[in-house]
Amino acid sequence: MSRWLPAAFLGSFTVATLRYYGVSVPDIALFVAYVALGLTIPGVLVIRSLYGRARSLAEEIALGSALGYTLEVLTYIPARAAGVPLLVLAWPVGAYTLFLAVPRLRRHWRGSARRGVPLWWSWSIALTITYLVAWSAVAFFRANAVTWPALGLDNVDASFHLSLIGELKHHMPPTVPAVAGEPLLYHWFVHAEMAATSWVTGIEPVILLLRLAMLPMLAALVVLVSAIALRVMNSRPGALLAVLAAIFLAAPSLYLGSNGIFTWGGIQDAAWNSPSQTFGALLFAPVILLLIDVFEGASRRGGRWLLLAVFLVALTGAKATYLPLLTVGLAAVAAVEAIKNRRWPHSPLFALGMTVACLLCAQLVLFQGARNGLSLSPFSVTAHVWRDLTGRAETPAPAVTVGLGIMYVMSWGITWSGVLGLLSRPRLLTRPAVVIMISMAAAGLGTAVLFGNLAADQLYFLRATYPYTGIVAVYGLVVLVRRSRVSPVRVACAAGVGLAFAYLIPLACGVEIPQRTGDSPAFLYLPYIVLLLLVVPTAIALIARYGGRGFALTLSMLAAIGLPAEAHARVLAVARITAGAQPEGVAAPPTEAAVPRGALAAGRWLRAHSGPDDVVATNGHCRWGNDNCCDGRHSWVSALTERRVLVEGWTYTAKNLDQLKPGQAQECAAFWDTARLGSNDQVFLKPSRESIRLLRTRYGVRWLFADERNAGRAHDIANYATFRFRSGDFAVYEIPDGPRDSVRRI
Repeated sequence: MSRWLPAAFLGSFTVATLRYYGVSVPDIALFVAYVALGLTIPGVLVIRSLYGRARSLAEEIALGSALGYTLEVLTYIPARAAGVPLLVLAWPVGAYTLFLAVPRLRRHWRGSARRGVPLWWSWSIALTITYLVAWSAVAFFRANAVTWPALGLDNVDASFHLSLIGELKHHMPPTVPAVAGEPLLYHWFVHAEMAATSWVTGIEPVILLLRLAMLPMLAALVVLVSAIALRVMNSRPGALLAVLAAIFLAAPSLYLGSNGIFTWGGIQDAAWNSPSQTFGALLFAPVILLLIDVFEGASRRGGRWLLLAVFLVALTGAKATYLPLLTVGLAAVAAVEAIKNRRWPHSPLFALGMTVACLLCAQLVLFQGARNGLSLSPFSVTAHVWRDLTGRAETPAPAVTVGLGIMYVMSWGITWSGVLGLLSRPRLLTRPAVVIMISMAAAGLGTAVLFGNLAADQLYFLRATYPYTGIVAVYGLVVLVRRSRVSPVRVACAAGVGLAFAYLIPLACGVEIPQRTGDSPAFLYLPYIVLLLLVVPTAIALIARYGGRGFALTLSMLAAIGLPAEAHARVLAVARITAGAQPEGVAAPPTEAAVPRGALAAGRWLRAHSGPDDVVATNGHCRWGNDNCCDGRHSWVSALTERRVLVEGWTYTAKNLDQLKPGQAQECAAFWDTARLGSNDQVFLKPSRESIRLLRTRYGVRWLFADERNAGRAHDIANYATFRFRSGDFAVYEIPDGPRDSVRRI
């Protein structure tokens, strides 16, 4: 029974945490039952029948969960298109039927999981996942409520994701719900997953998005990363270090204060704020695991290729960053294998062909060639670094741009320095697993540096490689330490020196971020100059005295600075907050006073009393609490009503992102269709029979969702449309069909 204690502890802690943050027991029970019975168990059965490798039970469960999510989405898409969303259950029901009816498949119910997994390993993985649950609670649940009006102050993208879940619940193919009729050129498969879960369980999408959906994905991702690391290193301690590196990896920041570009990293950082990143990471991990087994294992079972194809198809709409990175990685593996063996390698080329086919399908069909604001713009990332570090909007001088670029690349060099340990055994550098990870990391950093996006979204390419960069960096360290036979005590001492540098340099230099008024930009380089002055002589002295062992100690020191860089930044931030420090220039977040009352109740009423195809018009376009401009990241009406809105918020549409000019804030760009916006707003500013009929006949609008805080209740809409419901600051009106109205749907 002791081997089940880690899982029991993790489950109990997770349930207690969810209950504390407002999730009901029925919702928890329904969610767990659906994930277990509808996704994981049928997925495990298929994995056992097709994979053909001895695995631990935890790895089987993680792989089965990933496959379950994949087949759920691929089943839900045609089921929703056919108008029968609950047909998504055909996948688990079909799997159960098949594995019960076919005699030779029944043996997979018993399983063949590898026994003898050390108890300390089980506890380590369970505690790592427990940490992610605790971090989710402290960093996300506490700051993101599920009740109104605090819900209206959730992270800026919450309403956007919630509106997409509502769109995927009712429509296939989907469009942008906040701008009716606009194509949704976005990776939306994770929203389809949550829509399917909501249909089956009846759980509100807001509970799935802000409390439940990411937890099993994170747990499975941790197990899969540990499995990949174990395949690569054949060392459980090394694999555990790689898992921790994947969670805390970032470019080292030596400043006092939070600066997004440098501390933007680790599995945990995007876990809830970017559901597509977490979902894509979960589906990508089995791809890497399968490729390692295909390229480096003895078996070439066809079942593995089938599994690989299924995961690649799901990645087309899970996250746009992974297939391009995988294409680079597989091309590098094919090139290295061709040079090494002097013949074309069949397996890498076949995998490359599958990946390129899926990539082309994604770009041409799902994204229709949209750039979504991404363009070739070398070193534009330094402009984002400059704004994060100084709080200034102006373009930095060329010399400053060059300096920041060098500092940025140098920081990643520190984080990845463990890879240099593989130079002690050069043949390992040609291992397919190593080649694919290093080449993806290089491609991710290259994309981050060579491409530009006004919201720095090109950094998601770099972020996608973090788990694999952490694995190969720790692998290099493990190989070097083993080969040099340096004592664990000395390695610990070298790592301690690195930790001291990571914490003492920021405190000693005292460079605050954002910079205080009047500080010279030259001070931004001070901590890194001090780091070089300390590290370089120390490294020279160690290598000169101990040779190869000195090199191992040097990389151990650098790894302690770089791999857990996000943890360093968080500890320093907590220390400053505890000391009462408040960064200069940081605006206070909006309060609940900025959020209108009654939106949730009015939205839920409209959802219950309208049809899924009804179009809504609203006078809410600008994000609450932002007085600098009309911030178009407003999607709460479409999010709460689960209905398409004529025009609400337009920031994240592909058309808006692709029309932006350099230096223009994407959230402040004006809506491109002035005629539509004018017709929409006329109804709320100066309503008339003609203006309301225009919305009905030309745009197919059936409902008006009015924020009456500014207009008051003397706007006369009720003279031309039927009043149906009011809650707080919001009123809902229905536009009746006229006797000769011919409604045109958008």
